[in-house]
Amino acid sequence: MASKCISFHLHPHPHLSLYSALPQNPKLSRHAPTLFSAVKTAAIKTSHYHIYQSFPKRCATLTPMASSGQSSVGDKFDEFEPDQTFTNDDLKPTTPSQRNFHWWEMASLWIGLVVGIPSYYMAGSLVDLGMAWWQGIATVVVANMILLVPLVLTGHPGTKYGISFPVLARSCFGIRGAHVPTLLRALVGCGWYGIESWIGGEAIFLLLPNSIKQSSFSQLLPWLGTSPLEFACFIAFWSVQLAVVWKGMEGIRDLEKYSAPILIILTSILLIWAYVKANGLGHMLSLSSRLSSPEFWSLFFPSLTANISFWATIALNIPDFTRFAKTQRDQIIGQAGLPIFMGAFTFVGLAVTSSTTVIFGQVISNPIQLLGRIGGFTTTILAILGISLATITTNIAANVVAPANALVNLSPSLFTFRRGALLTALLGIAFQPWRLLKSSESFVYTWLVGYSALLGPIGGIVLADYYLIHQTDLSIKDLYSSSPGGAYYYCGGFNLAAMAALVIGILPVIPGFLQKVGILSSVSDVFVVIYNNAWFFSFFSAGLLYWILTSLRGKQNKSLPSDPLLPTKS
Repeated sequence: MASKCISFHLHPHPHLSLYSALPQNPKLSRHAPTLFSAVKTAAIKTSHYHIYQSFPKRCATLTPMASSGQSSVGDKFDEFEPDQTFTNDDLKPTTPSQRNFHWWEMASLWIGLVVGIPSYYMAGSLVDLGMAWWQGIATVVVANMILLVPLVLTGHPGTKYGISFPVLARSCFGIRGAHVPTLLRALVGCGWYGIESWIGGEAIFLLLPNSIKQSSFSQLLPWLGTSPLEFACFIAFWSVQLAVVWKGMEGIRDLEKYSAPILIILTSILLIWAYVKANGLGHMLSLSSRLSSPEFWSLFFPSLTANISFWATIALNIPDFTRFAKTQRDQIIGQAGLPIFMGAFTFVGLAVTSSTTVIFGQVISNPIQLLGRIGGFTTTILAILGISLATITTNIAANVVAPANALVNLSPSLFTFRRGALLTALLGIAFQPWRLLKSSESFVYTWLVGYSALLGPIGGIVLADYYLIHQTDLSIKDLYSSSPGGAYYYCGGFNLAAMAALVIGILPVIPGFLQKVGILSSVSDVFVVIYNNAWFFSFFSAGLLYWILTSLRGKQNKSLPSDPLLPTKS
């Protein structure tokens, strides 16, 4: 078995060069958005024979696969029998009827994600650390412009093939190895789900009447770590979110689409209120940098990494959403607004926070506390509506979809999207977010930068595999096959090159992380620099190493048939 694994690892599988010996269709890449639309209905009377010559003779079987001539991957998926241990209705490629996300709905998704309490803090926290107001906003915008590149690139296979992130991960990590990156992404999502749910529950608690907040139910229980009343508010908010998730992706789509204009209106009202009450934005505009040039740059790069890490989770599992996009144009234009949305909302957060110094005589950076200080019945109702919408739209899209799909991928026969979402929500409680949020602000930076070291190398490996190794050509049939002759079976279902690149991409970041959390008193300056740039380092180092290891396998010049699930040339 060991020699067999080594053989698989060092020599290319025929499907790695699947299209290298075939005439290329230049129209295919330019018109990827129409890959799934119905085209010609005439049947192509040809058969494709898959001959796996690099495997033992017992695996060198001839498998006829008739091509129907239809271009929809979702339709052609049913023409063969996928391994039931690797698929169910939630993992199958999306059908043409399911591809109904227009560009404005993708943009609405990002508005719903961006407008939230953590985003509100972003630029303000940088100003607190000494940056000028415009430097804080610029850092956020630059980070999101950088992140937009992997977002769009990773979203491409989702739209082209209609596959989710767990299925895409099979192409580079192996059909079983894909569990590793998807579960790492899921754990981060579960942690964030609990944190965001606690923030929503905190909003309900702070906006309750004082008579209720001062009752015996608001007294801290040491064994629980919080008060029964705060915990009840948390569970109430947790339950409301679950009701939305239970409707599946269609329910999430409707929530994001209809919430976006409401959130824009409520955010505008808050900004206008601050402008009027503070007699303009003069105080914010007067905030200058307190940092020297060397101090600024030493702060800029870890802050840039933290801001990239903020959406690095979505940058990984964006195929979970782009698989529902109508065309590549829709997914690209819909996501292109991310830097604008983040820049605009962080500007609002910074402007309102700075105005509180003039209005109340003190800085109030927590929007929930600010709305509580404003008071009034109408304000309270609008605050509960706005904060609930902002938190739910961010939490469900960012922190439920990926873990739920990861669990479905782990055991398609046991989990559906709903069951995966329910377990995600329960794990969010198990994380005890009220204890996590008691830590200092530096923990947030440690949390953000720390998990970027896990997600960065996964993103680098996925993109290197899809664009450099496979050149955007995947075998849909083999993504759902456990056959040793499958293109993504590798060594027992695990791609050793991807696993090695993942581990090596993470290891150099660990010393800096241990020093950051206080386990190590000091480390070399090299490790500090690596940690401060954890996402960049792990993303590029793992991606490059994976490409090198895979390239060492060499190339086969064997001519093999194209994927029968892709459209044939007319």
